Amino acid sequence: MRRILLNLFVAAIIVAVLGFFAAPGVAFFALRSAAGSNDVNGLQTLVDFDAVRRSLRPQLDARPEAQVPAPAFLEDPIGAVRRQFEDASRPAPDADAWLTPAALAALTRGEGRNAAEGSRAGALSPPEEAREPWPRPRYWGVNRARMAVVGETGSETIFTFERTGAYRWVLVHIGLPESGAPVAPAPSVAD
Repeated sequence: MRRILLNLFVAAIIVAVLGFFAAPGVAFFALRSAAGSNDVNGLQTLVDFDAVRRSLRPQLDARPEAQVPAPAFLEDPIGAVRRQFEDASRPAPDADAWLTPAALAALTRGEGRNAAEGSRAGALSPPEEAREPWPRPRYWGVNRARMAVVGETGSETIFTFERTGAYRWVLVHIGLPESGAPVAPAPSVAD
């Protein structure tokens, strides 16, 4: 009897550890499923919309300096004030088009910068037999995990999940690919 209890205890610990490390992958597939089925309530529990919106705005801005943090006021007071005025005078890019269920579903399929097209009225949904790419882990930490989805063009969309509970992960950042241009294949070496 003692041996059975010990085996059950060890099995429970193994299942808990596996679940702990598999939770970000489960969160990604839950995001894909909720976005694909237009489940807005499910997406609200899986996505921190404010954090994702903040992460998308600099990527959607055409200015390269928008990607760089503003200079510190103590190090460069004139540059810091100038940057504040420039940021205030420019309208913020609309990141909400990227946060619709259709656009999130397209992002999880690896469509990259073309994903917002799916959120426009009259956009065609992907065919049912379309094969969805599997996410690849890019970083796996205790409180943060990054998964990359490579689209048909070879561009990589990166999803960053953050732990909010023992087994609960929330999407906090989406890294869009630099461009929609296909990646050149590596030259093959013939013997």
